Amino acid sequence: MIDKSIKFFGINIAILTISDSRNFDNDKSGLTLRKLVEDCGHTCISRDIVKDEPKELLSIFNKWTNNKNLDVIITTGGTGLTGRDITVDVLETYFDKKIDGFGELFRFISYKKIGTSTIQSRAFAGTKSGKYIFCLPGSPSACKDAWEEILKFQLDIRHKPCNFVEIMPRLNET
Repeated sequence: MIDKSIKFFGINIAILTISDSRNFDNDKSGLTLRKLVEDCGHTCISRDIVKDEPKELLSIFNKWTNNKNLDVIITTGGTGLTGRDITVDVLETYFDKKIDGFGELFRFISYKKIGTSTIQSRAFAGTKSGKYIFCLPGSPSACKDAWEEILKFQLDIRHKPCNFVEIMPRLNET
């Protein structure tokens, strides 16, 4: 439920495509996410593409998680089961905290559309250095489902009974 008595404010989001085969000309998932993010009133402050290489992936994550102007990172790609799908393997120990419910909810939503094929998705999320990180599959359809069914609500301060934005200032509490 959206509480219209609360003023909406956009947050700063970075989008990262993780793929050996994508570039800015054929990255449909990255383009889809950017459009969805901006259509909701948020700002895409950075968009990049990185190969399925652990050092390259961690390099960009370290840069982005140290960016004080960035609130959220959304990745697309590298969450499958093939040998080159490294996103989950690299980031699961990188996170400060995991958000287990994100992957569970994503697969529940996906199950309604693609049935048992959703079992091949390792979509997941977590936090690092006060930033939310959401790792989505590489298909535009999966990115749209994650945004439309989960993220556009959880990244809206007006969503009740709770949302990720309202607790963002407390992510680094000790």
